Amino acid sequence: MIIKPRIRGFICTTAHPVGCEAHVKEQIAHVQKHGKITGPKNVLVIGASTGYGLASRITAAFGSNAKTLGVSFEKEPSEDKTGTAGWYNTLAFEKLAKAQGLYAKSLNGDAFSDALKQQVIDLIKQDLGQVDLVVYSLASPRRIHPKTGHIYNSTLKPVGQAYTSKTVDVMSGEVKNITIESANEEEIANTVAVMGGEDWEMWIDALMQANVLAPNVITIAYNYIGPKMTYPIYKKGTIGHAKDHLQATTEKLNKKLAGIDGRALVSVNKALVTQASSAIPVVPLYISILYKVMKAKGIHEGCIEQIDRLFRDRLYGKSGIVIENTGMIHIDDWEMREDVQAEVAKIWEQVSTDNLESLTDIAGYRDEFHRLFGFNLKGVDYDVDVDPKG
Repeated sequence: MIIKPRIRGFICTTAHPVGCEAHVKEQIAHVQKHGKITGPKNVLVIGASTGYGLASRITAAFGSNAKTLGVSFEKEPSEDKTGTAGWYNTLAFEKLAKAQGLYAKSLNGDAFSDALKQQVIDLIKQDLGQVDLVVYSLASPRRIHPKTGHIYNSTLKPVGQAYTSKTVDVMSGEVKNITIESANEEEIANTVAVMGGEDWEMWIDALMQANVLAPNVITIAYNYIGPKMTYPIYKKGTIGHAKDHLQATTEKLNKKLAGIDGRALVSVNKALVTQASSAIPVVPLYISILYKVMKAKGIHEGCIEQIDRLFRDRLYGKSGIVIENTGMIHIDDWEMREDVQAEVAKIWEQVSTDNLESLTDIAGYRDEFHRLFGFNLKGVDYDVDVDPKG
């Protein structure tokens, strides 16, 4: 089957197996280029198939020769339909890790469920004994609560009042104003239930009770804060409420982990093109401007560069764990530099449909979006017939 990108809104409904493998290889090459990390040895990544979760798994495996167990919820391919990008990423990762003699197993299913948590525990006991790093990197729009069966759906809305700002249709290039109505209390609570820290805590509770967490274990979740211009839709919006809950969960987890000298951490990461960020109004326009500014300054990073730096400099470096006075690790430090944000704010005021291509890196945004699904990778012939089953 000849596989081409089929884009609907902020989703690409196709993915290219050969391209996804090429993308995974690129990320592996970045880690290997920078040498070995004295890091974790047995790693569980919850949300391991794309974005920061995939980058974490790659960095652990190819940076510190870690055995990795990945959890994700992806759609497998059929005879006439491609699987999701995450499905192909996981296949590629396992193939490439095993070729290097690295342990790599993956479980596909609902990470919010008790059943999958038990499957993970059983596999850790069977193969690893204990894990010394647990990465929590889920990005799901809905959650079925494992105890009540209630279905929660998250909402990307401001809180308190409606919000009007610029946004961009990434594929057409139209810049226009958008007004987003404020969330009600139920929508806020639902978003916290999906994207907050409750499930992370449930995972750690289950792993602790099963005695599969190693002494000095680290568990880390990922966050984004961003600049003041995106606060209404992000930091102070429904998603921000969820991330505040995530951060508050670290205090509870640190008390629980104290007995085994474990640590629960949140890393604040840079704004990047991911399947999750593409869905948030206003944010794609901000990212396209940010990319322009950071690339010009030579400080642009993608997922793998961010996570590689996180592991080398903030988690497993010579200085040990590096936490800022916010109580969080910050690898958004280059994004939030004053000179970067001043230039972004200046362009934000000027940008329109007419000057989008020249003032921003919208072309880079589109390219990165396509790469998420295995397209636009160098060395891949997209006119060749491929088996969608990988």
